[in-house]
Order: sequence, then structure tokens, then C-alpha cells
Amino acid sequence: MTISTYSAHRPPSPRPSPLWGEGVRGGVLAAALVLSVIGAAMFAAAAARSAEMTVMIDNFTFNPPRLTITAGTTVTWDNEDDIPHTVASSTRVFRSKALDTSDKFSFTFATPGVYEYFCSLHPHMTGTIVVETTTGSSVPQ
Repeated sequence: MTISTYSAHRPPSPRPSPLWGEGVRGGVLAAALVLSVIGAAMFAAAAARSAEMTVMIDNFTFNPPRLTITAGTTVTWDNEDDIPHTVASSTRVFRSKALDTSDKFSFTFATPGVYEYFCSLHPHMTGTIVVETTTGSSVPQ
């Protein structure tokens, strides 16, 4: 007769391999990289949006009456008044057609300088666009 001894010995619990810790760190680094790429894309999108500005035309005024931007920015004038207006540069750099209610006119300012403009239908309506270089200086036109 054979007597067997029963051992209540459990097999050792599995341990994570030493690479497991490195895998987690690698995953965290990968996630950080993905988040930084997403953040950079969002910053670039915000920068692109900042390259567009709007001047509202309402109640015989340009609002804001003075706007400072960087070179390369597009300014859009939006006529929300109930009568036609124009946007004309004092130095003839740009000029819109007559803008009816809800009409818009856009111009991209590539060269630094100070651009004064007015409504040719209502010459008392005036405004100024100051265009700076990316370093923040403007060159008078």
C-alpha cells in the first residue's frame, strides 16, 4: 500500500515580468507624446484663427475704430447697419464696393504699417489698422 502525502502547497503567484514596468512607462510616454502632438495642433489652429479679425460696421461707426494686428492677418468688415457703407483706404491700398446689410469685405494686410480708412459714402466714419511685424513693430506707411 502506498501512502501519499497531500501537500497544500500552492504554486507561486505569477509575477509581472521586469518588462511590465517598462511597458507601463513606455505607455505613459506614448500617451504624453500623443497629448503633446494634440496640444501643438490645437495651438496651431488657434494661431490660424487669430490671423482673422472682424470690424463691425453699425450705427455709422467702425468697431473697433483702431485695430492692431500682425502682418498676414485678414481683416473682414461686416456691415450690420441698415444702410450701405464702404471701406476705403486713405492711400488707395484697398476699397470695397458698397456693402449692404450683412455684406462683408475682407483684406489681407501683408505689409507692416498704419492704414487709415473711411466710408466713402459717409466720410466722417473713419478707422485705423496698425499692422506690426511678428516682433511687434510697425513701419509707418
